[in-house]
Amino acid sequence: MKVTIVGCSGSYPGPDSPASCYLLEADGFRLLLDLGSGSLGALQRHIGLYDVDAICLSHLHADHCLDVCGYHVARTYGPSAPYPLVPVYAPADAPARLAAAYGMPEEPGLETAFEFVTLTPGSYEIGPFTLTAGLVNHPVEAYGFRVANGGRSMAYSGDTGESSELVKLAAGTDLLLCEASFVEGPDLPPGLHLTGRQAAEHAAKADVGRLVLTHLVPWNDQATVLEEASGGGYAGPVELARSGAVYDLT
Repeated sequence: MKVTIVGCSGSYPGPDSPASCYLLEADGFRLLLDLGSGSLGALQRHIGLYDVDAICLSHLHADHCLDVCGYHVARTYGPSAPYPLVPVYAPADAPARLAAAYGMPEEPGLETAFEFVTLTPGSYEIGPFTLTAGLVNHPVEAYGFRVANGGRSMAYSGDTGESSELVKLAAGTDLLLCEASFVEGPDLPPGLHLTGRQAAEHAAKADVGRLVLTHLVPWNDQATVLEEASGGGYAGPVELARSGAVYDLT
């Protein structure tokens, strides 16, 4: 399983990265975890525009899903349209919310390009991947993911505050992509995001092989985020996510 970080900027695209998008590849199958603001352009540095086989949306904040609207244009009006429908695993109100963002009525909505599958907690067979979704701690319906293939596995936090479910999803995985949107400070809102230290605490509890801090909000000093992770009790390798970074889990 190959994992490529397409976008890792938190809340909005930064100068060096689009918002959240992660490309997973195995056996010729290409799965996206999130397709946030600005990520569709960067995705084309790694695969062809029409080579996506499935999409999973962790939640419906714009920095995790908005480029689905642009991708609808590409798949509906591209030079060889119509293209096969792409399954989109997402919270139940995704079709209506994304149609509203696009500015079109719910019918026919975006179903000319996508087949929406309502995401609920549990496991899904998506191509060669086994994906397990679990509800994490965020103000809207939000999921973390565990993805396994060929005896290797990775986890993705999505957006979350402190979450025992994330620890369960990530338990024993080779790689944890964990959000670290906050830097330490007084009066941080609960149930919203993690600091680098909290991300490392989750990684330690889950005993993961590698921790990559992601959803990096551009106004933060990312060196501080990384330094704070050193206080989380995680003994494995820790690094900041970077658009274009590749992790080969073999």
